Amino acid sequence: MASTEARAGVTKAGGSAAGPDDLAGLEAGLDALDAVEVRRTPVREVLLKKAVPPIVAVALVLAGWQILVSARVTTEDKLPAPSAVWAGLSDMWLQGTLFDVIWTSVSRGLFGFLLALAIGTPLGLLVARVGFVRAAIGPILSGLQSLPSVAWVPPAVIWLGLNDSMMYAVILLGAVPSIANGLVSGVTQVPPLFLRAGRTLGATGLKGTWHIVMPAALPGYLGGLKQGWAFSWRSLMAAEIIASSPDLGLGLGQLLENGRNNIDMPGVFLAIVLILVVGVAVDLLVFSPLERRVLRSRGLLVKS
Repeated sequence: MASTEARAGVTKAGGSAAGPDDLAGLEAGLDALDAVEVRRTPVREVLLKKAVPPIVAVALVLAGWQILVSARVTTEDKLPAPSAVWAGLSDMWLQGTLFDVIWTSVSRGLFGFLLALAIGTPLGLLVARVGFVRAAIGPILSGLQSLPSVAWVPPAVIWLGLNDSMMYAVILLGAVPSIANGLVSGVTQVPPLFLRAGRTLGATGLKGTWHIVMPAALPGYLGGLKQGWAFSWRSLMAAEIIASSPDLGLGLGQLLENGRNNIDMPGVFLAIVLILVVGVAVDLLVFSPLERRVLRSRGLLVKS
């Protein structure tokens, strides 16, 4: 921090020396800037801000759902009561099949996402850093990202058959463009000054990419990862619904399709709820903490 003697030389805009009150105010302001306090938010406050609003929202949705059922806006074979869906969930729990069904889909989704991450990251860097490749492949990636994932299921079944490889192929075709485009967007927003400073310090080639480009592009890259997971999960559900087979095991998509085939609306709603819960849980447990950590490391988030 600047010394008192240095501060005493500060002059007003008109050229006259600053008075004692002005210097005192300036010193107080500088001290306040130097003493920025990073306070860890209490657990109770975190729960009130983060946990209570979703719980209230879910309670309101359930209340509205029950009101619609009680008002008999439609028959129960079209809109089952929340209690009927809960009964289906309890039956799966007692039979010991609930976690098996969830894990079948979650394991496929996570493995497919990791494959997409391994392919989409170098592809995004290549497109972002090489002008010719960006001009040639960039529009194709954008077009693939806008293509519905369900469109890949029929050709994947024909190419690979009804097996897990088909599932992973659909996930890759849905998620890789999102991850690559997110990284391209992040690299594009890296200030040129960072790159010049890196070259001055000898960070070129792969070293510059690892130490300069990737950290600076991290917010955009993280956004691409979140979108890539969403596309992975949606692609997997489309594949499981359309290409259901006993050989593939029972996942959440197959559970939803079985409910439709059996005209079991509580089963259909149960599958929808479980699919939604998994998507929300992955976001809250994986991507939200990563996002907070990135923001905090950049001084954009001082409270946890």
